Amino acid sequence: MKAQEFIDRLDEAKIVAAIAAAEQTTSGEIRVFVSGKKPHHTMARARQRFEKLGMTRTRHRNAVLIYFAPRVRQFAVIGDTGIHEKCGTAFWEEAVAEIGEHLRADRFTEAVLHTVEKVGTLLARHFPAEPDDRNELPDDILRD
Repeated sequence: MKAQEFIDRLDEAKIVAAIAAAEQTTSGEIRVFVSGKKPHHTMARARQRFEKLGMTRTRHRNAVLIYFAPRVRQFAVIGDTGIHEKCGTAFWEEAVAEIGEHLRADRFTEAVLHTVEKVGTLLARHFPAEPDDRNELPDDILRD
């Protein structure tokens, strides 16, 4: 599937609103990225994009990237060191399994919304919103 086809099937307004809502309860940051490329190693490409987007520069190292590569039908969900230390590998494996179920059923918006909600809940538990919290990263869906 081409990236634009994938993007066209997303309800971008709902997703951006869900990210903003999730971030109201946490100091963490959530970003969604859709790649138009065909990466050979999706996880490595997602990590590169994570770095390039400045996601390692959040105050508590608690940013999460939900990365899609529709041309190769792959995706990745990665978190920075602060959040990974709190949740371990099991959380990421569960998130990936759940997002995969939605994608296989062609429920693309639901896949993203479910993952944003799940990640937001985890972030709120371990990194609750702080009085001086600010939105460190934009909430829009990114693409290359």
